[in-house]
Amino acid sequence: MFLRLVADSFGRRPRHKLLTGAALALGMGVATAALSVALDVGDRLAKEFRSLGANLVVTPKADSLPLEIGGVDYRPVNAGAYLPEADLPKLKTIFWHNNVIGFAPILDVRAMALPFSREGRQLASWIADVPVVGTWAGRAVPLPDGGEFHTGIAKTNPWWRIEGHWFSDDGRECVVGRALAQKAHIKVGDLISLAVGRVTKIPAPFKVTAILDSGDPEDESLVIPLSYAQSLAGKPEEYRKLYVSALTKPEDAFARKDPKTMTPAEFDRWYCSPYISSIALQISEKLSGTDVRVIRRVAEGEGQILTHVEMLLWLVTLAAMLAAALAVGASSAASVMERQAEIGLMKALGAGAATVGFLLAAEQLLLAFVGGGVGYSLGIVLARLLGERIFGAAPEPTLLVFLVVIGLAAIVTLLGSAIPLRRASRIEPAPILRGE
Repeated sequence: MFLRLVADSFGRRPRHKLLTGAALALGMGVATAALSVALDVGDRLAKEFRSLGANLVVTPKADSLPLEIGGVDYRPVNAGAYLPEADLPKLKTIFWHNNVIGFAPILDVRAMALPFSREGRQLASWIADVPVVGTWAGRAVPLPDGGEFHTGIAKTNPWWRIEGHWFSDDGRECVVGRALAQKAHIKVGDLISLAVGRVTKIPAPFKVTAILDSGDPEDESLVIPLSYAQSLAGKPEEYRKLYVSALTKPEDAFARKDPKTMTPAEFDRWYCSPYISSIALQISEKLSGTDVRVIRRVAEGEGQILTHVEMLLWLVTLAAMLAAALAVGASSAASVMERQAEIGLMKALGAGAATVGFLLAAEQLLLAFVGGGVGYSLGIVLARLLGERIFGAAPEPTLLVFLVVIGLAAIVTLLGSAIPLRRASRIEPAPILRGE
């Protein structure tokens, strides 16, 4: 009987129901879009931010002379310390191994360079003290679990622009910085011989596969496969510095706490969260004898942008719910005023204040479910438009967002109707039935 009364009452006064439902649908639609994007924006922006390059740098512990000014590390490099290349697969065995999306070892060497044209004509005499950077361009690293991980400098330094193509890590090929190429009149396809120390015979040359424009000191350098740089430096299977690009979450007050002062429970929570500092600790545990430093300018910039974007989306959600609550409250108040005679008659027939309030609340909840469902559908369409326009990909609909939106619609409806429902419960039947 109660359900029949609710259904019958819900079907009457369609104008009020339509206006209230429309207000709920619009509010919940905006909330759905904001929530969908907010839940998806963190991972999506974190991936986009990897275009900023590596956010961690690994060096030998022997280089650890603290000198930090304004969040920028100016520690000098000890030329006598090197790290074993064989340990690099261990990076993909840390707790957050899936968040490590790229790494590239670096070995710097000073060498003499002798450029030739592709026809074999010598372009210049020996160029002394040329910076040579040994690294991986695109290396398939065998992992302990039997798989492979493809990585290299293109993932950690994606802002490097090249005219041509990267060298093969197994071939005698190189990439020349733009400034050096202009100075020595080197073009793609030319050849360069490299030597360290006294030259008795011209070594086999490297073929130039690209011209590099980095905006960094590498514009004055030659970039060659790591194995050949190790041969020039006399440091087989070793490197000097490692750049790591990892997906992280923005640091909050908890993440900035000193792990040494944490309780065991706090440390476990911090360790199992993808903070940049916790990932740095895990890397240092796997790569013995290393010092892992955060590139603060990159990490902090990412965290601030992510925090601000997510805060904006949550504020939009709150504003949408507030607007929906006000619209529902106004419509509910008007409905109660029009139904005073009906409410008075119900009370005259024996219905208590609680029964009347429960009946009206049930009507509003039914309206909330309908409006919330329609709003969720509208919000998914809006979220797809926002995602495709802003982030290049639409967020996927999730059951969690649907349940949250329906719950929010019920809460907003009950809060907006609270005052009108309280007024309805206080209506006295005698004055209403007398027409007073």
